[in-house]
Amino acid sequence: MHKFAFIIHPLDIGDVGRKFPIANRLPGWLVESSLPWLPPLKTSYITGVRSPYAETEGWFIACPLTSRQMVSLPEKFVLNRIIKAGRLAEKLGAEILGLGAMTSVVGDAGVTIAKNLSIPVTTGNSYTVATAIEGARKAAELMEINLTEAEVVVLGATGSIGSVCARILARDCRYLTLVGRKEEKLRNLADQILREAGLAVRISRQPKEILPQADLVIAVTSAVDTVIGPEDLKPGAVVCDVARPRDVSRQVAEVRDDVLVIEGGVVKVPGEVNFNFNFGFPPGLSYACMAETMILALEGRLENFTLGRDLTVEQVEEISLLAQKHGFHLAGFRSFERPLTEEQILAIKERARAKRKNP
Repeated sequence: MHKFAFIIHPLDIGDVGRKFPIANRLPGWLVESSLPWLPPLKTSYITGVRSPYAETEGWFIACPLTSRQMVSLPEKFVLNRIIKAGRLAEKLGAEILGLGAMTSVVGDAGVTIAKNLSIPVTTGNSYTVATAIEGARKAAELMEINLTEAEVVVLGATGSIGSVCARILARDCRYLTLVGRKEEKLRNLADQILREAGLAVRISRQPKEILPQADLVIAVTSAVDTVIGPEDLKPGAVVCDVARPRDVSRQVAEVRDDVLVIEGGVVKVPGEVNFNFNFGFPPGLSYACMAETMILALEGRLENFTLGRDLTVEQVEEISLLAQKHGFHLAGFRSFERPLTEEQILAIKERARAKRKNP
């Protein structure tokens, strides 16, 4: 049996209370200011991951920095904290390490971390892309959105996840817009898509101008704060929010019952898995980035699989096949931590249709 470890961290101060309830009774500023002084810690031991071919067990290792601290503190300091968490994983006996949430974004997306550890590292982004695309396509179909005619937007298109999502979607779309912060990177990606798929895509640095026309949005920015509000979406739009922290404001769920927001990258893990830690999902479900680490351990692929910012379509296709082999699959639809039934999605579609008729 090959064992794995996965680094987690609190997305915000509220997450600290999941492990340490006393934090809920202290001022938020005090809790956050104390986190950089805390060592990495073993959060839980994960058991019961079992496929038809192998089984694995592993650990959640906490790197106690919030998302905001990950991007605001000096990069060298943050990387050293993540590396220390990786070394704890080594001591515990892990043979491969996965990077969760912002730990896969900081610096060079895992390359420096891998160089400073004796075990291989993966960001999990390959399987995240695979499940996001699968979920977005299924949701669009339920909402009667034809991808060949729809306005499709990739928000955060120049990142490692966004760029590959865009390249894969370009195979099916006629109207694709790439949104990002740096125009040169957007142009380079647009040129690549034109060479690969023969599709001339549009680019923009102004999401607020593009989103109101979008039928399908893949949201994969590395922003600390939300970037999509209730006013940004048209009736009937589908948003697949892959980002952690979220790109879509919770206000969308509260005031827009005519749009469909789904969480990207939520999968069912084979076996009777017990994470022994509450990260907000029902039993047996995990993020795709976590699942990629488990898949590689089950397969005995103890290697740096997804590292850096040059994610490839071939990696996405390969991890998809390995996931199918070991019994991982998309876990239906979830929106803001709650499951969505097909009946609820059909109701959203009908409300959107009514609003379009009577705006």
